[in-house]
Amino acid sequence: MAVPKKKTSTSRRDMRRSHHALTVPNVIEDKDTGEFRRSHHIDLKTGMYRGRQVIVQKESAPVDD
Repeated sequence: MAVPKKKTSTSRRDMRRSHHALTVPNVIEDKDTGEFRRSHHIDLKTGMYRGRQVIVQKESAPVDD
C-alpha cells in the first residue's frame, strides 16, 4: 500500500484547497425594471438582454374557476 513519506504541511494543504472558496454572484439593478438580476444574464421576467427582446414571453391563459 502506498504511504506518503512525509507529512503534508498545513500551508501546502491549504494552498491546494484555495479554489474551494465560495464566491458571491455579481448582482446588478436592471435599468428598465429596477429588478435585481445577475450581470451578463437575460432578465427572465421581461426576456430582455442589453436592450433587445431575446425571449418572447408566452401569453398567460386566464384560469377558469
